[in-house]
Amino acid sequence: MSVRDEFDEWAASGRDKGMEDRHWHTAKHALARMPVEASDTVLDLGMGSGYALRALRERGIARGYGLDGSPEMARNARSYTDDPAIGYVVGDFGCLPFADDSVDHVFSMEAFYYAADPRETLREVRRVLRPGGTFYCAVNYYEENEHSHDWQDSISVEMTRWSRADYREAFRDAGLHVAEQDNVPDREVDVPPAGAFPHEGFETREAMVERYRTYGTLLTVGVAP
Repeated sequence: MSVRDEFDEWAASGRDKGMEDRHWHTAKHALARMPVEASDTVLDLGMGSGYALRALRERGIARGYGLDGSPEMARNARSYTDDPAIGYVVGDFGCLPFADDSVDHVFSMEAFYYAADPRETLREVRRVLRPGGTFYCAVNYYEENEHSHDWQDSISVEMTRWSRADYREAFRDAGLHVAEQDNVPDREVDVPPAGAFPHEGFETREAMVERYRTYGTLLTVGVAP
């Protein structure tokens, strides 16, 4: 199944709002770090329901664009957003429909690893970023997070599972300076007492604590020179 077909199904079944509810736990902390100013334009790759751009507009950015491979995701995002300064487009991560040096910041939450060619996507991000612009790339599916490794079994789209070092290397190869890389813990998911396990696929409480409180979301920040 293609990315478009997979996520059209997600959007049609309401899973876009479910992703928003869960991803917001760590996405809000990543977004809070983004050094946005009132005149800035921000691109959200794999925007889902569009929640990140709505939050950034509340901080006063001038313009936001969300790009997704799913027409249904884009359609839903438009229906959730009553703001003419935010636009949603259907497109490919490997060929961004934006001019060189036209975007101040790029954000992506739990979407980058769906890129058909993630290194090509990074080159495209570097191309559209203005000098000094940033790419905030947040993922839960990555090598060190062993609790995420079986996610590929539940989705038909091919996913790229990189390590922390792989992300740093790929960012640098694309011409982005790595400004920071760390884990943003999810402190809002409730972890029940040990007697409640097995729970939500976790055999022990320790495993669930590790997944959410230790691994959380891997955030890699690149800066265009």
